[in-house]
Amino acid sequence: MGEAVGRRAVLGGAAAAGVAMLAANTATAGEDRRRFAGKVVIVTGATSGIGRETAIAFAAAGAKVGFCGRREELGRGVEREIRRAGGEATYFRADVRVPEQVQAFVDGVARRYGGLDIAFNNAGIHLGKPLHEISVDEWEDVQRTNARGVFLSIKYEVPHLLKAGGGVIVCTASAQADQTRPGHAAYTSSKRAVQGLVRAAALDYGAKGIRVLSIDPGTTDTRLVRPPGIPDDLWARFKKAWGPLNVHGLPRMGEAGEIASAVLALASSDFGYLTGTSVLVDGGLNAGRPMVMPPGFTPPA
Repeated sequence: MGEAVGRRAVLGGAAAAGVAMLAANTATAGEDRRRFAGKVVIVTGATSGIGRETAIAFAAAGAKVGFCGRREELGRGVEREIRRAGGEATYFRADVRVPEQVQAFVDGVARRYGGLDIAFNNAGIHLGKPLHEISVDEWEDVQRTNARGVFLSIKYEVPHLLKAGGGVIVCTASAQADQTRPGHAAYTSSKRAVQGLVRAAALDYGAKGIRVLSIDPGTTDTRLVRPPGIPDDLWARFKKAWGPLNVHGLPRMGEAGEIASAVLALASSDFGYLTGTSVLVDGGLNAGRPMVMPPGFTPPA
């Protein structure tokens, strides 16, 4: 497990919870459904994890959602879930590493739903290896997916947002863009690049009504963090032990739905003056680090 189990986010839910919210017939649910009513939203990398939860949450809030991912079976499943619960969403198979596919995806969503208002550029992969052990192909794959994929997404989203008179772009960076760990040269550099893209793009398009932000999750319970094949009971025990040792604010691992909640908040008008910045959603992970002292020394009071 080690560092691969280690660094992604904080805020509440799960796919089932998102769908339950979507179906709920209460006054609160009614307010949630109006929050993004009439808005068209794009989500990349939405076949699982944070992207999936965010697509479900936007649909629950009344948006028309176009989302992509490489795993078609999972994508079709998310699409069916949202539609069964009364939401509107369409899955497009697209690989963010391929310019033609990104453009076709973005243009296809805008064509299907009549424009574009919000984009959540979330697709990404993880790699944990010491720098000298990373092959050139592995390095390029991480950069092409995490950094170049965000560049391509923004490139093809902006014309539609300009046509609409403005909008919001939120991109997934990482808490590791600010404080990394051994074995994360490829991942951290790619997420640092996302932060740079966000800041530059915010300056390019702010005067034209487009806000651009990144969300920086801490350690989140997703398939990128949970090693495959671990039984649920063992994983639950691991998480319970891991949180107090590593997250000194809220001593637990984050949930994908909590990150989705933060994305929706940042994309809303509540944060209309926020752009060109990165927002940590990490449960206090980066606020506190254990002090490791040399043998024979004690930390100062």
